[in-house]
Amino acid sequence: MINFVIPCLLGLESAIADELKNLGAENVLSENGRVLFSGDLNTLARVNICSRYAERVQILTGSFHAETFNELFEGTKAIPWEKWLADDDAFPVKGYSINSALFSVSDCQSIIKKAIVERMKSKYRLEWFEETGPVHQIQFSIMKNNVSLLIDTSGAGLHKRGYRLNAAEAPIKETLAASLCYFSKLRPYHTLYDPMCGSGTILIEGALSAMNIAPGLKRNFSAERWDMIPESVWAEERERARENEKRDCDFFAYGSDIDKNAIELAKMNAVRAGVADKISFSVADVKDFSMKTEKGTLICNPPYGERLLDINEAETLYRTMGTVFKREHGRSYSIICPSETFEKSFGRKADKRRKLYNGMIKCDLYMYFK
Repeated sequence: MINFVIPCLLGLESAIADELKNLGAENVLSENGRVLFSGDLNTLARVNICSRYAERVQILTGSFHAETFNELFEGTKAIPWEKWLADDDAFPVKGYSINSALFSVSDCQSIIKKAIVERMKSKYRLEWFEETGPVHQIQFSIMKNNVSLLIDTSGAGLHKRGYRLNAAEAPIKETLAASLCYFSKLRPYHTLYDPMCGSGTILIEGALSAMNIAPGLKRNFSAERWDMIPESVWAEERERARENEKRDCDFFAYGSDIDKNAIELAKMNAVRAGVADKISFSVADVKDFSMKTEKGTLICNPPYGERLLDINEAETLYRTMGTVFKREHGRSYSIICPSETFEKSFGRKADKRRKLYNGMIKCDLYMYFK
């Protein structure tokens, strides 16, 4: 059994934990800013390929307490690195230290690297490691003198699905967009709306989720190049993901934006994601918005002061939204926004609020469903 860690932005822990359980992970445990779980090599591949909300998957090789460089060295050296690293693998080291006696990141980096090398020397009977093989990125975190040492399996962040080659101004990250769909309880039979869709990320993630299309099917991962993971593991998990797709669902989405170039970009992104037949795009101002169906789920990430508009323009936009997003049975609205006065401008209090981060910007997800 292998122990894993998924680091995440605050607010996404519950979505990731639920997803991991559905993917067959064991011993799932949520902590602030990360989710721990365990599984085998197939679990490693499955989570990389199928996770909608995780940013990356890391192997937790070991944890220990250290307040001195000697403790850091000995704790690192005691870990069986040969289980993961071949004698020609590259193993760069990076990380961070918070509220700990060992606060110099560069010194910690050097000591961890030296300790791994010393361990490898004794196991492989070599004095020098060329590091010309596949990359195994070592990540360390030291928080309140507790050290965690990890190996990244994903490579590029899992939000990089491969369909968004270019993005409109101030785009939302794919993993966060997918999480908004989760928190909004989007279902395969729902109609989804985004009247400020930009490059279409929320709508595309909604379509991928509704049809259960694995977001990582069209990309590769660092661990695919590791000798110790058979190619058959990745092939099995990709085939499993394809077999679980449900492309014949009743889901449909409508996206609009005042920016014609953004809509053209969104259309291309939807084609690359393989969901163009499930989304209709149009150029329109949000003030003219109305749902085309009796019931609908609206999710949007409106421009705001820190990104595209000044504060007065943003508040005017929120008042407009409050007018056109009509309270009617069977219609729900989820709006992610950093403004603490959003509800006042919108004209009514949210039925539920959830704290999230859009990049480094602290936001609330304002949810209206009553």
